[in-house]
Amino acid sequence: MASQDWLDKDFYAVLGVAKDADTTEIKKAYRKLAKQYHPDRNAGDDAAEQKFKDVGEAHAVLSDPEQRREYDAIRSMAGGGARFTAGGPGGGAGFEDIFSAFGGGGGGSRVRYSTGGGSPFAGGGAGEPDLEDILSMFGGGGGSGYRTYSSGAGGQQGINLEDLLAQFGGAGGGFGGGGFSSGFGGPRQRAAQRGEDVEARASITFRQAVEGSEVRISDADGQSFTARIPAGVKDGQKIRLRGKGRPGFGGGPNGDMILHVSVGTDPVFGRDGDNLTVELPVTFAEATLGATVQVPTFDGKSVKVRVAPGTPSGRSLRVKGRGVKTKKATGDLIAKVHVVVPKELTDEQRQAVETLAAGEADPREELLAKARQAAS
Repeated sequence: MASQDWLDKDFYAVLGVAKDADTTEIKKAYRKLAKQYHPDRNAGDDAAEQKFKDVGEAHAVLSDPEQRREYDAIRSMAGGGARFTAGGPGGGAGFEDIFSAFGGGGGGSRVRYSTGGGSPFAGGGAGEPDLEDILSMFGGGGGSGYRTYSSGAGGQQGINLEDLLAQFGGAGGGFGGGGFSSGFGGPRQRAAQRGEDVEARASITFRQAVEGSEVRISDADGQSFTARIPAGVKDGQKIRLRGKGRPGFGGGPNGDMILHVSVGTDPVFGRDGDNLTVELPVTFAEATLGATVQVPTFDGKSVKVRVAPGTPSGRSLRVKGRGVKTKKATGDLIAKVHVVVPKELTDEQRQAVETLAAGEADPREELLAKARQAAS
């Protein structure tokens, strides 16, 4: 967009914010309006589509500190609010070089200009040159207010402001080395800008996380779409959904959506990395004498595992390849032994246990000895 086009566009009004609005206010206003006028929500509505473009253009300029300063300066000049002085030495002419040619100051005096009403600029002594008076000397004519001048040789056509400045700045469309660098040059081509990333959350079941699933999610503009959750996703994991963020500008790509995944629990299985875990209860006799028992698997079936004689509670039995399957690897199923102690015994069972206990050594004797030694 050419900078001179900014004279006719009030980007603050487009976004509905004050001229001193900070970046947070500007972003908030843009997001609200972009969502309201997004083409996906206003199919076939040309007015809404144009409004969406205007909102995007306004945000692109006001969200860029450099462009915003330049825009404010140009708009202020057109309205009579801003004054400019040359910015030091350089290859091209600054504002003081341009307007000193008409002010009679000559030499090294620093001349400023304003677009508001003021005194004449030739022979007026303390007055400052008015932009309209200067332009009228080139065929633009007098009159009040700011006008757009077109280049041409005839007096009726007037001149373009860029052409006027080019007479003093040499080659190019700017002011040379100092002062305004690109404000009145040729069309300023804004580089393509990637859209912003957005965040979203999704809650899935334990089984969906292990096996993978599809979920419905709303994008930044409230539109629903289907997202694929890969097998093996973990609780708290972030998934990047390409192109599901806010739209880009100037042909730039859309931003991404960062999806935060929350995984529920399962009544049977747990998880340790890519391994599934399950608590395996065994009887006192099975743990003491050894046994072959069945272990449930995640697919609803079961496998047989061997419990060695004398297996204590807490020991892990591994079943290869029955864990979480991902693109990179497949985990195992870990069965953690839990010895179940009977709550009730028959007289015969009690007598058998008492006989067993009478022949057992105290398993805590060594532990107590170590504790006494450490304390002495």
